[in-house]
Amino acid sequence: MSPEGKTLLNIIILGLGFMVIFTAFGTCGNIEQTVIKSFNSTEFHGSGYTSMAIIYAVFSASNLIAPSVIAVIGPQLSLFFSGLVYSGYIAVFIHPYTSSFYTLSVLLGIAAAVLWTAQGNLLTINSKDSTIGRNSGIFWALMQFRYILLVSGEKRYFLVSDKDRQTVFITLTVISLVGNFLFFLIQRPDPEPAPSDASESLLPADISDSNSIYFFSTEKSIQLAMTKEMLLLSIPFAYSGLELTFYSGVYGTCLGAMTQFGDDAKGLIGLSGILIGVGEILGGGVFGILDKCNRFGRNPVVFLGLFTHIVAFFLIFLNIASDAPVAPEEGTQMQAFIQPSVTVALICSFLLGLGDSCFNTQLISIVGFLFREDSASAFAVFKFVQSITAAVAFFYSNYFLLHWQLLIMVLAGFLGTITFFVVEWGIISSRRDSDYDSI
Repeated sequence: MSPEGKTLLNIIILGLGFMVIFTAFGTCGNIEQTVIKSFNSTEFHGSGYTSMAIIYAVFSASNLIAPSVIAVIGPQLSLFFSGLVYSGYIAVFIHPYTSSFYTLSVLLGIAAAVLWTAQGNLLTINSKDSTIGRNSGIFWALMQFRYILLVSGEKRYFLVSDKDRQTVFITLTVISLVGNFLFFLIQRPDPEPAPSDASESLLPADISDSNSIYFFSTEKSIQLAMTKEMLLLSIPFAYSGLELTFYSGVYGTCLGAMTQFGDDAKGLIGLSGILIGVGEILGGGVFGILDKCNRFGRNPVVFLGLFTHIVAFFLIFLNIASDAPVAPEEGTQMQAFIQPSVTVALICSFLLGLGDSCFNTQLISIVGFLFREDSASAFAVFKFVQSITAAVAFFYSNYFLLHWQLLIMVLAGFLGTITFFVVEWGIISSRRDSDYDSI
């Protein structure tokens, strides 16, 4: 197999592994609160919401140590061992205990930081400057098939007995383990004629002093966070965290709270998830395939993402009642600005997914391009900022009315797009100067 074919296969395996793991983990997350309520009156007294708060808090802090872990054991083993923690978290529900549930929540926060940093590092190692955009799109599209698989299978789970619960979670644990072992199919890419020393030093063969590597990697992450490019990119990083919270949690809650949608309101949550996934897959696939045809850099894709989200936010503002995110269990009685439409609501779901793929594929691409020699540290900073803002958004979503949440995202989206443009223009300018000097 040619070197180009090998690296492309690595990206496909990476995407499939994440798809399988997060199909299992996402299903677990969607049903765990229902499961917890069914046996919360016994010896188990855990809370799914408390678990999520722990995971995000630890995830944010652990991004500081993630590059060090990858430097010591390598990105491939980092993916595998982090994936095992995801499997362990799912397996807790086979025989749930409060102590093990919260312990795995802490460990999962650490594992998530390592997993996503290793993902960015492996994607960068297996990409060239000319293929980083394509590979980002392919990975993103493959991973987002999890939405289709997750929502399509979710209605099969009727957890009315211990046997049902155990069967479901044993199945999900096995599925996640399959995804973990897929990572062992990733091959080391063939070295280039003049390999980057810093990039190769992330592999275990170059490790001599793990303590020195730990402090160096942590210091490197802090130094990268203070660079001009990373400070500018931190705003679109933050926006990606805000809109992640909205489309993955808040919007579904809003749809389920709309009593004017009738008895099918709760069922719209699953259909919305499928259409978000369709938007994600379409965006990732198209941007991956057309990357080499894009002569204007990443800015047009990011602008498309902003435009798509602004349209979605405006339609949501008109179509969904303002108190829907904080409505009681029986739903909201407030009127939207227009007669609520299921069709408009589902179009917005698709637009949210499409816009998210625009931002995330280009953020992954630009981080891998700019910080190729320090990709683990760079992606750790990316995930640190994203997870912090996602946690903040999850917090204020319990209190802010819908129009305030939309306003926050519009402002952050505009500002993040502008700062992304500035960084990309700098890359294009540097490339032109380099081409001029080579004449």
